[in-house]
Amino acid sequence: MDTAEIRRRFIAHFEAAGHQAVPSASLLVPDPNLLFVNAGMVPFKPFFLGQETPPYTRAVSVQKCVRTPDIEDVGKTTRHGTFFEMCGNFSFGDYFKQGAIELAWDLVTKPLADGGWGLEESRLYPSVYEDDPEAVQLWKQVTGLPDERIIRLGKSENYWSMGVPGPGGPCSEILYDRGPAYGADGDFGAEDRYLEIWNLVFMQDELSAVRSKTDFDIAGSLPKQNIDTGMGLERVALLLQDKPNMYEIDVMLPVIEKAEQLSGRRYGADSQDDVRFRVVADHVRSSMMLIGDGVRPGNEGRGYVLRRLLRRAVRSMRLLGYEDRALPELFPVSRDKMAEGYPQLAQDWERISAVAFAEEGAFRSTLAPAPRFSRPPRPRSVAPAARCFPRTRRSRCTTPMGSRSTSPSRWPPRRGSRWTSRGSVA
Repeated sequence: MDTAEIRRRFIAHFEAAGHQAVPSASLLVPDPNLLFVNAGMVPFKPFFLGQETPPYTRAVSVQKCVRTPDIEDVGKTTRHGTFFEMCGNFSFGDYFKQGAIELAWDLVTKPLADGGWGLEESRLYPSVYEDDPEAVQLWKQVTGLPDERIIRLGKSENYWSMGVPGPGGPCSEILYDRGPAYGADGDFGAEDRYLEIWNLVFMQDELSAVRSKTDFDIAGSLPKQNIDTGMGLERVALLLQDKPNMYEIDVMLPVIEKAEQLSGRRYGADSQDDVRFRVVADHVRSSMMLIGDGVRPGNEGRGYVLRRLLRRAVRSMRLLGYEDRALPELFPVSRDKMAEGYPQLAQDWERISAVAFAEEGAFRSTLAPAPRFSRPPRPRSVAPAARCFPRTRRSRCTTPMGSRSTSPSRWPPRRGSRWTSRGSVA
């Protein structure tokens, strides 16, 4: 099942259950704590915080997200990517735990012929917060699973808050067992083996103080109980397409294949080259989506992130042995795969491509070989020590990415605008 069909089935499933389909918001969010939208719930924060009244009680969305704190891990694991799509269903004072569990389990296990994803129940493990016995009983009631298949986890894994006083509540995840090739039996901390595909957040508590992820005070119950869920589209795609990692799903592998053609190297032949191929696939897509939403390369904030992504992609192609202009070859491949879900990429292609290609040109100028002298320079009679820079002179160092050696003072928090257990929640 291709990624577009997975996305379509998600939206259709919740529309049939009375949810309002909400288009993805821009990656740029007017939030002083965030550079980019990094979780599916971010556009709905004013509703969850009581700052605005939602125009609907049920919503469903597939939200564009970017997270970059673990950029150095891109390509090295099956899970880390800078751009991803977060599928989410939301309830604002409407259904609560039972409804969220029923809706999620139905879509995940429903046969393909009936519009579901058809995942084997024998490989699915729900997890719950260890002090949420209600969730345990609901999972057993809805799914018929025995008690030993319900995994109890602590606050650090399965309790959600925004890291500040406000709403909070226990989480419940759906984990998929990928088999012993990915880790030990029963090691539910092995995220490659037991891959989290969906996180259900039960917002029920009012937190009066939050000192750490596991140290907070619960003042009482929220006036309205809300549901916020997040399902990683790329993670479900790798399962339904039977791929070992997210870089080989249908919307990303064509970029790797193009990079193979350009470089003459084969994906899968060398582990270091494989990381470079994956970096190219991830960063080309991420930078294209950022430019599409109006980001331009720069030395600070969002511009710095974009510049770093573009230059890491170009550098990875050079390390693969390709020294010509790479982005004009790679960007159209990613555009063609992503335009079905985001047609504005094709409509605004002239601007998007101009920004990306100009940045590659600027970066290439810093990588040009130094000019050769036609004859050796005339020797100087100055002693070697005297030619050294005095200590009072300081040079302004730059990183290989062409920016100052200091990084931006503010990055998106690793787990989103709130504290959460894993990287794929809403």
